[in-house]
Amino acid sequence: MAESEISSQAEPGWAIEIEKLNKTFAIPFRRERLHAVRDLTLQVGKGQVYGLLGPNGSGKSTAMKVILGLLKPDTGRTAIFGQDSSKVESREQVGFLPENPYFYRFLTGLETLNFYGKLCSIKGKALTDRCWELLKLVDLEGAAHRRLGGYSKGMLQRIGLAQALIQHPRLLVLDEPTAGVDPAGARDIKDLIMRLKEEGITILLCSHLLAQVQEICDRIGILHRGELVREGRLEDLIGIENQTELILEGASPEVLKELRAFLEARGVRALRESKPQTTLENYFLEVTGEEGQS
Repeated sequence: MAESEISSQAEPGWAIEIEKLNKTFAIPFRRERLHAVRDLTLQVGKGQVYGLLGPNGSGKSTAMKVILGLLKPDTGRTAIFGQDSSKVESREQVGFLPENPYFYRFLTGLETLNFYGKLCSIKGKALTDRCWELLKLVDLEGAAHRRLGGYSKGMLQRIGLAQALIQHPRLLVLDEPTAGVDPAGARDIKDLIMRLKEEGITILLCSHLLAQVQEICDRIGILHRGELVREGRLEDLIGIENQTELILEGASPEVLKELRAFLEARGVRALRESKPQTTLENYFLEVTGEEGQS
């Protein structure tokens, strides 16, 4: 038995494991291949919101499709809760919302969820109860009997989230969940993601809206030209090196001019000490070499 098969039998502490993943594509009419993902290795912990970021063509969509079993890797392995993601069984615990989901626009919201529930072998009262539970969760109870052709972009994204949750997944994969959604709708989706996180659902999020990612993600990985150029906890990555921020309570203008060593003697209490942080957008542009380019 192969080592990778042995390691995938026992469920580890990771929701997603990617190990030395490589994926290439043939370039039509040329005797060469495009290296979409290069030696990608990362892990996503259970219950985390993980942001996978990258410019267009960075390989993030390819990596996501390999995780979901939609593409076969050239080399390396991916696993979902310890199961090789090439196996159908691994996807039973996964909900997926693509960037541009297609729905039957002549169906109502309730009929749509019923349709996807039946595809997941949910039937009878259990399916009816689950559909109404999800419509309430995404705040579409009032539009349950309206055809999807009359839904706004934000409503379509929310019904998409509902269908991704129909089978009680442990992992939710979201590709640009707020694409084309107005600010109010984007805020609703962000709040919903945070609620799902509180329920213990692991979320893999691909998004180009860096300010939004900064609000909701625990960890991020930045891909550039197929390679993982940065990965870690968000607060660690965007902290500015060689600088310290000191927040004081009760300090007069005169005391602020004193050296830090004398502050305690003057009864000033330091509330917090941390590194000043740049924005995720500035950090992203810096590490991908896109800063200053049009």
